Amino acid sequence: MTKYIDHGPNPYVVNIEDATLANENFRTASWTGEKIQLTLMSIPVGGDVGLEVHNDTDQFLRLEQGRGRVQMGPSKDEFTFDEEVSDDWIILVPKGMWHNVTNIGDEPMKIYSLYAPPHHAHGTIHETQADQDH
Repeated sequence: MTKYIDHGPNPYVVNIEDATLANENFRTASWTGEKIQLTLMSIPVGGDVGLEVHNDTDQFLRLEQGRGRVQMGPSKDEFTFDEEVSDDWIILVPKGMWHNVTNIGDEPMKIYSLYAPPHHAHGTIHETQADQDH
């Protein structure tokens, strides 16, 4: 089993594809600096990232594996953007935009995400989606 640690804010290099594909946790903070954060995500078949909004954070997500449905809009009840994505696609979420990504494929969806500024506490590990609520 891989030991996950948050390498930030120290200098760090990583094969992002290998790290993303190897991550089995719902969310793992891999590097947290003062102005940016890298997290790795594994979303089970039928699962989702979780409907959310970041009022002070822009977000970049890249799918390394799987198929997803991206929904975004100005409120949690109004999605004005609805697109399907798959391997090698990116999703750019502006701050203040409600969003969710649902796994519509037949394998775990593997994602890495960059938040600017950081969104999660240094060293965050959520083994499951339910863990993020505790």
